[in-house]
Amino acid sequence: MIKVCHVTSAHPKEDVRIFHKECVSLAKAGYDVTLVQQGDSYEKDGVHLVGFGAIPSNRIKRILFGAKIAYRKALSVDADVYHLHDPELLPYGLKLKKKGKKVIFDSHEHTAESIYEKEWLPKFVRSAVYTVYAAYQKRICKNLDAIISVTPNIVTYFQKINPKTIQVANYPVFAEQTAAEIQKQCRVVFAGGISDQWNHHTLLKALDKVPECRYCLCGIASQSYLEQLKTYPAWQKVDYLGKIPHSQVADQLAASVAGMALLQPGRNTDWDNGTIGNTKIFEEMLAGLPVICTDFVLWKAFVERYHCGICVKPDDADQIAAAITYLLDHPEEARQMGENGRRAVKEEFNWCVEEKNLLALYEDILRN
Repeated sequence: MIKVCHVTSAHPKEDVRIFHKECVSLAKAGYDVTLVQQGDSYEKDGVHLVGFGAIPSNRIKRILFGAKIAYRKALSVDADVYHLHDPELLPYGLKLKKKGKKVIFDSHEHTAESIYEKEWLPKFVRSAVYTVYAAYQKRICKNLDAIISVTPNIVTYFQKINPKTIQVANYPVFAEQTAAEIQKQCRVVFAGGISDQWNHHTLLKALDKVPECRYCLCGIASQSYLEQLKTYPAWQKVDYLGKIPHSQVADQLAASVAGMALLQPGRNTDWDNGTIGNTKIFEEMLAGLPVICTDFVLWKAFVERYHCGICVKPDDADQIAAAITYLLDHPEEARQMGENGRRAVKEEFNWCVEEKNLLALYEDILRN
């Protein structure tokens, strides 16, 4: 049996893409799969999870020492294929190649471009760091067996470095389910990591123009960011639930009129072209909600094709308010949009589609 080892030195335990999608899919396909991650060691869903303890809280220590610890654990697995998920693991990819292993790098984001948006890096050094990192990444990745990424612009970037680059999008796992009998409330919802990139401040300005609508906010936010949001008058209409169990998130989505996905354009979204690497919009569609989302080229194409939401400028409070008002005033159309979005995930934007690409890549590199 072919042994496969996925390695992450930075992602949380049982990361959805790494564990629930890629590792579980490979195990079901007959591979002997190990995932090296933070925390303890145990078995789950046919996967051997090998823990290396806690991730260092200091970013520099994590990069310098966390990756090395994860590599040592991974090396002890003695797998045939190593699948790396963090840029700090790249130098160990070359070490593994020298040991005769097949090595895949899974780039979850455009790491090089995102350097320009790292607030912890002083602005005056970002350009130099970008240049050094891009050269370092290119030198290593051209020698690996394959590169995987989540969205077209990053795939195009890596194909110029390594022709064995494919897209494995981070679409949700689709499951048939009975619709929850939950009364819709006059509110919109967001569930996930709460940060400035999702334009919550602009949504609060929009809610001033839609007095009857509330905002359900589920997830973790820094205290400083929460304090910023609390300065807006519309904060009094926010139901901030913090981090809640997954089953409760589903109930909160089901009880809402629309899902919000107001992602700010930037380097990691290929500016106005957008990204399909971020799952927020697809998770809301899967939940049967119409989406109010950024008018990215990629998003607008399928939102209009399936008629499953309304695209807006994410920093335009008037457009956002108009979209919310429209869905509140047209409940039957909003319901149909939600059904259309769920159908879009079932037909096109689901993990079963991407799983085939992943398995085909493994078969390909193992033949050569």
